[in-house]
Amino acid sequence: MNPFLSLDIDYCSRFVGEHEIHHISASVEQAAALLDSQQGPGNDFLGWLDLPETYDKAEYQRVKAAAERIRANSEVLVVIGIGGSYLGAKAALEFCGHAFRNQVEKPEIYFAGTNISGMYLNQLIQVIGDRDFSVNVISKSGTTTEPAIAFRVFRALLEKKYGKKGASERIFATTDAKKGALKTLADNEGYETFVVPDNVGGRFSVLTAVGLLPIAVAGIDTDALLAGAVAARQKFAATSVADNDCLRYVAVRNILHRKGKDIEMLINYEPRLHFVAEWWKQLFGESEGKDGKGIFTASADFTTDLHSLGQYIQDGKRHLFETLISIDQPESDVVLAATEDDLDGLNYLAGKTMDYVNKKAAEGTLMAHRDGGVPNLQIRLPEATPYHLGALFYFFERACGVSGYLLGVNPFDQPGVEAYKKNMFALLGKK
Repeated sequence: MNPFLSLDIDYCSRFVGEHEIHHISASVEQAAALLDSQQGPGNDFLGWLDLPETYDKAEYQRVKAAAERIRANSEVLVVIGIGGSYLGAKAALEFCGHAFRNQVEKPEIYFAGTNISGMYLNQLIQVIGDRDFSVNVISKSGTTTEPAIAFRVFRALLEKKYGKKGASERIFATTDAKKGALKTLADNEGYETFVVPDNVGGRFSVLTAVGLLPIAVAGIDTDALLAGAVAARQKFAATSVADNDCLRYVAVRNILHRKGKDIEMLINYEPRLHFVAEWWKQLFGESEGKDGKGIFTASADFTTDLHSLGQYIQDGKRHLFETLISIDQPESDVVLAATEDDLDGLNYLAGKTMDYVNKKAAEGTLMAHRDGGVPNLQIRLPEATPYHLGALFYFFERACGVSGYLLGVNPFDQPGVEAYKKNMFALLGKK
């Protein structure tokens, strides 16, 4: 078992030759050098590069102290944010925590401001009921529509339940260090604040207070999470594609893209990876999808989605490739027993574990999809721990920056995100 994250391209070898990787290596290495020099487009948003090692230690201690206060006085934490303001934390909670966390652990953690659904908000309020709760509102500006609406509602609920002073002790604002509507409100009302760094974009912010506060409230080891990211920072610093799985991932996915594979599907066989894929989709989709360029990011949960998307992936248009995240060692497992009647025909599996069956399903699918013309890469994690998740976060962030530069785009802006907002505001009559 490999002790650290690694890349396996065995199921891609018939689609990408080593000579092709060699040919593109100089361009990939040049893109990596541009990223590390911090002289490329969007270089004012490269704070995440060294963040695991240079993160403000005093603020980090405040984050952990605030998490302990929330754990002590609240049965529920509502995290309000959208996009990069919630996806990293949600991914960490799902990956590192119990599959049914809110049924078995306290405080329960729910997310709001991720949509504009009144029904969702009403039902969340019903779930909270009369219980003690706190709010972590995450917004650089404080004016992003979805979280601003949710925060307006929950702020009013807190003030009605605890009074303005009591509410101020239960509201934690993660926002700009100096300016913006949320920062102004927090200063006026006395909310404890944490910083969204100016040089870290939302989709790269999981290892700042944006992600760390809710992750810490969940009782997840944030020290180990950051340590994994530091280890990945060091391991994937090598400048040669031949010696660096992160750069090798960039090389292979871009070779496939140049061959008409315009969709990358991130695949998992464990439900705990579902929101890692959601986080990844924003990271790469928002970073690369501009100027008429980019690989479209999609995901699927196998074996579940093999019963819905499997036919298309196997026999549909040959414009996609898959990247599988696998976990070598399961946290727990189930051993299958024999039955006397064997009506379900499963006695041949007696004594085997579900993880064994799951891995054979994955291996069989890799073979079938490869034979059907779908290249497959595999990112292997030794086990599902905060340390290895931190490494995975950093692996993808670095790969994303390098890949964006290789494509010839600025991977750190998102000009297209504002287009729908302008139309929405006009239709709503905003002046």
